[in-house]
Amino acid sequence: MNCIDLGSILQRVRDENPLVHNITNVVVTNFTANGLLSLGASPVMAYAPEEVGDMVRISRALVLNIGTLNREVVDSMILAGKRANDLGIPVIFDPVGAGATPFRTEMAQKIIGEVKISILRGNAPEVANVLGETWEIKGVDAGEQQGNSMELAITAARKLNTIVVITGKDDVLTDGETTYLVSNGHPLLTKVTGTGCLLTSVIGAYAGVEKNLLLAGLSALTFFGIAAEKAYENAGNSGPGSFQIEFLNQLALVSPEDIQKLASFTQV
Repeated sequence: MNCIDLGSILQRVRDENPLVHNITNVVVTNFTANGLLSLGASPVMAYAPEEVGDMVRISRALVLNIGTLNREVVDSMILAGKRANDLGIPVIFDPVGAGATPFRTEMAQKIIGEVKISILRGNAPEVANVLGETWEIKGVDAGEQQGNSMELAITAARKLNTIVVITGKDDVLTDGETTYLVSNGHPLLTKVTGTGCLLTSVIGAYAGVEKNLLLAGLSALTFFGIAAEKAYENAGNSGPGSFQIEFLNQLALVSPEDIQKLASFTQV
């Protein structure tokens, strides 16, 4: 049992059904949309520069994800991000694969340089490369993590003046002053493509209903991890395919009471 009421934020997501505008990658679009629908949010995927500003205007959060990257998409992301900044709409950025190629790193840094990011979510190598530090990365997946993820997250939050989430065995969430470690989750999440990208969009849904973005991030992380734990309990050792289906089920079935009972985090 925790003393922070995270369950009520889940209920608000389901009650308010926030529209989350995703400019994301082609690998995860369907899974992201289904995951947000299961949670109780409303997904929209709009990429054309002619409409992203209008779509942001009617959305509660904007999620930018560079998984499948080209300059045209980056231009749309920056247009949408600047519009969101003007309107006070939170921008959640997932620098997928930053560090894998110079172009990918350059584009991630360009977006951060031109758009005020509300929450940055990535693995440790991605966040490090956004900052200009060199951590080894394999493709767009998390490699073996070097260094101290907590120190990295705090440094990134202070340098970028944003909230940073670094996901791993334990997830780190910080605004540079207050830091949480979240231990909910299950290793099978790493065997289903797009779970990290979906997490970024789930954080966007929570940010769309909760103005305290650190609290929104903490609630989203615990919810997502608990859904994974319960999915494994139900699917057992059937493998990642069954886990994926049951995970989508649990995104809809996890209750506010489950959050209050099962959330596992510490403030450090």
